[in-house]
Amino acid sequence: MFKMAVNSNDAVALLRAHGLKITKQRQEMLHYLSQFQHSYIDVTAVDAHMRAHFPGMSHNTIYRNIKDFADLGIVEQREEGDHATVKYQCDFEHPHHHHFICRRCGKVLELQMCPLDFFSQQLPDCEIDSHNFELYGLCAACREQAADFS
Repeated sequence: MFKMAVNSNDAVALLRAHGLKITKQRQEMLHYLSQFQHSYIDVTAVDAHMRAHFPGMSHNTIYRNIKDFADLGIVEQREEGDHATVKYQCDFEHPHHHHFICRRCGKVLELQMCPLDFFSQQLPDCEIDSHNFELYGLCAACREQAADFS
């Protein structure tokens, strides 16, 4: 059996609840992705990892599973330029959340509040049906390293 992160039970329960089988391939993908709760990884790296472990697995199957995982809230996806990145859900109890992302090391920190109310108040006659909020900068460790080089 594959060793998975603490939240793997939540992920497996979500897969089962939506009628998806718990295959060796999905278990390995969950295990691999669970290493990326605090940083995004390029989807092509996930594809390479899976095809190294399961040479007969198609690109379409890998990408479809990533999409299924994203639709179920197991992973979070985002676009960076012309490529997609993904990270394992960092908070299964509060799937709606936002991030600070370090531009230097890629570390992702979860924000504890949603700014939607602030914007809703500024748009009283509008209906907001979706949003995404990310802050970018340098984490404390990277700021310290940058200061050491100054």
